[in-house]
Amino acid sequence: MARRYDPERRRRIIDAAIRVVGRSGIAGLSHRSVAAEADVPLGSTTYHFKTLDELMVAALRQANEGFAKAIASRGGLEDTRTDLATELAGLLGEWLAGERTGVELEYELYLAALRRPALRPVAAEWCEDVTMLLSRRTDPVTARALVALMDGICLQVLLTGAPYDEAYAREMLDRVISGT
Repeated sequence: MARRYDPERRRRIIDAAIRVVGRSGIAGLSHRSVAAEADVPLGSTTYHFKTLDELMVAALRQANEGFAKAIASRGGLEDTRTDLATELAGLLGEWLAGERTGVELEYELYLAALRRPALRPVAAEWCEDVTMLLSRRTDPVTARALVALMDGICLQVLLTGAPYDEAYAREMLDRVISGT
């Protein structure tokens, strides 16, 4: 039987991995669970991703794209006339108000880097990319502090289930930006 050309298979496998992690956590991720979710033969998952770490790296990269798109869609980060703290607080609010499963999934993959060294460079890329974006509006040290603060705020909201407090986020972001 001739091989069927399927240019989207790799992407479908990554999408399936994201759904599996979103539903069952990292512990539920296996080549078998992803193959079943993607409706592809098991060999397809191992062909495209030799290890689960390779699959998680691809999933984390794709998940990171979501935050980058959220930043790009706001446009206010590029406009020096906008208040940076207000813009970032609004961005976090939009991000956390979106599909909660997606945000939780991104953090689960991001935090998996603590135990899986293969994920660390991808997690670091995310921090570096956002820091670079913010460095257009502030100095690099302040940009790194803003990334850390935004990470902390998001993680606290996710862990505690507390509603996102945009006014609080704006005030804390402004303190970091202004140095007070």
